[in-house]
Amino acid sequence: MMIKKPAILVVFFMVLGTLGAQQLTRFAVVDMTKVYTAFFRESRAVREFEERSRQVQVEIDRMTEEIQELRLSHARAEARGDQEQVLRLENDISRRSEYLKEYYQLKTAELEKQKDRLAQSSTFLDQVLTEIRYIAESEGYTMVLSLKDNTGIIWYSPTVDITDKLIQSLSARAGR
Repeated sequence: MMIKKPAILVVFFMVLGTLGAQQLTRFAVVDMTKVYTAFFRESRAVREFEERSRQVQVEIDRMTEEIQELRLSHARAEARGDQEQVLRLENDISRRSEYLKEYYQLKTAELEKQKDRLAQSSTFLDQVLTEIRYIAESEGYTMVLSLKDNTGIIWYSPTVDITDKLIQSLSARAGR
C-alpha cells in the first residue's frame, strides 16, 4: 500500500506538469497600413507623400480633361464631315490615352513603393514593434500577424484585431 501512494503522487504531479505545460496559443492581427495612416499622418514624410499623391492626381486629372476635350473636338469634326481632322484627333486621343494609362501605372507603383518605405522605416517599426510586444505579452497573445503581409489569413474574428488598441497605445505614448 505504501508503494502505491508515492506512485499515485508521481503520476498526479506528472499530469499536473503536463497540464501546466500545455499553453493555449492565442493569435492577434494588426492592420499595419491603418496604424501607419492613423498614427503618422502628421509626420513630415507623410505630408510629403500626400503632397506628391495630390500632384500626381492633379496631373492625371489634367490629362483626362485634355482627352475629353479632344473627344469633343472629334465629335464636332465628325459632325462637320472633316475626315482628315477626325483621323488626326483619333490618333491623338489614342496616343494620349495610352500615355495616361502608362503614367497612371508608373506613378501608382512609385507612390506604393514610397508608402511601403515609409511604413518600413526603422523609427516607425521600432515604435510599433515595441508596442505590439507590450500588448501581446500583457494580453497573452503568442503570435501577432500582419493583415497585409500575410496573405494566408482567410478569416479572423474582430476580437483578435488589436489594430485600434495599438493606435491608442502609440498615441498615448506620443502624448496625443
